[in-house]
Amino acid sequence: MFLYLSKLLPLFFYPLGLACVSLVVALVALWRQPRIAAIAITLALTLLLFCSNAWIAKSLVRSLEWQNLPLPEIPNAEAIVVLGGATKSAFPPRPTVDLSESGDRVIYAAQLYRQKKAPIIILSGGRIDWRGSGSPESGDMATILTSIGIPSQAIIQEPESLNTYQNAVNVRKILEARGIKQVLLITSAIHMPRSLKIFQRQGINVIPAPTDFLVSQGELQEISSTPKAAILNLLPDTDNLHQFTTALKEYIGSFVYRLRGWL
Repeated sequence: MFLYLSKLLPLFFYPLGLACVSLVVALVALWRQPRIAAIAITLALTLLLFCSNAWIAKSLVRSLEWQNLPLPEIPNAEAIVVLGGATKSAFPPRPTVDLSESGDRVIYAAQLYRQKKAPIIILSGGRIDWRGSGSPESGDMATILTSIGIPSQAIIQEPESLNTYQNAVNVRKILEARGIKQVLLITSAIHMPRSLKIFQRQGINVIPAPTDFLVSQGELQEISSTPKAAILNLLPDTDNLHQFTTALKEYIGSFVYRLRGWL
């Protein structure tokens, strides 16, 4: 139940969900309470304009992603841990497993393995039942890795976890069973602050190896590179709204996890 509610309830606090709630209130109150309707419409419009401009969205994303910048030289470790959320299952008409927007996680794991940064790759991620059947995310990631030449004997799957806390708990069991003391943790840069704290709370010696950065120095410079760019980046954009929502999701997740004592 916690898992379901943790996915459902935040939807009403994200910009799009909150704007929709405001518009529903406006629709109900339009005839009898036009003042309330006007306030609700104003709130919805303000939310969408505020949260979908590049200045705000990219600043919020940066506040998370740049907490753990890539190290100049990635040190060697005993294992590479990759968190799920990077693949789309092979449902028709897909010919095979696809990489999602966060698919850099899988490619980066392969790169670090080939650089001999660790001898094994631990893939952590199950499959939430209401999001469709099929193989767990760990299995999908393994399919991608073996298809690009990573030997199957170098891959360990953890197919049970359904959230980041479970990732850490289940991976810790694998590490303890194998006597592994130090790991490279791969996940999206925006997800790394929360993931890193959860793994450290489990007593795991973690070296962050973030990837899938949404905001770079070039993109930040581009926002204000010219007066025209500065104005255009104030206008609403769906990609900016998505980035803002993703960052807000991480802040809400950290708050909830802290309340549960997982951070």
